[in-house]
Amino acid sequence: MTHDTTHDTTHDTTASNKLMDRFDGHQSVWLFGYGSLIFKADFPYLQRRPASIRGWMRRFWQGSSDHRGTLQAPGRVATIVEQAGAVCDGMAYLITPAVFFHLDHREKNGYLRLATSIAFDDGSSSEGLVYIAAHDNAAFLGEASEIDIARHIARSTGPSGPNRDYLNDLAVALRALGKSDSHVFAIEQHLARIP
Repeated sequence: MTHDTTHDTTHDTTASNKLMDRFDGHQSVWLFGYGSLIFKADFPYLQRRPASIRGWMRRFWQGSSDHRGTLQAPGRVATIVEQAGAVCDGMAYLITPAVFFHLDHREKNGYLRLATSIAFDDGSSSEGLVYIAAHDNAAFLGEASEIDIARHIARSTGPSGPNRDYLNDLAVALRALGKSDSHVFAIEQHLARIP
């Protein structure tokens, strides 16, 4: 019997996400995006609205071996970590449950669906979900200084392109929303000084 080590290394969460039945029977559900989902909506959606979630902050602490890096040299991408009083800004999409098939595959490298309250910029809110790569997933790289994260990103590339593009596209998308993120913008500044 052979053992599929690739499955273990990438921590494929597709099967686990299929078990989440919180929104079964719903015609549509809100999805909150805080990373590449802000600037790369490669799925159909019914509505798209700027939004935020409370109690979470965006951090480049998750490894990416399937999009912005490789198994041998994973890149760094965004996840969210709990932080009392924090607000994470992003984009919410109203989607049908059929879209989960695509999203579960796209976010399979350590991300799990989590139900959350989503606040919209107009003051309204709705229950929805977010994909989160928690600290106990196999691809989690953990905390590092913003300069070290920039150095890591500068040398990483994967099937979806250079890791640098992911960070820069996210920074541009946040500015387009009129939002600030000191972590992302600090990494962006350090990255700009690395050839």
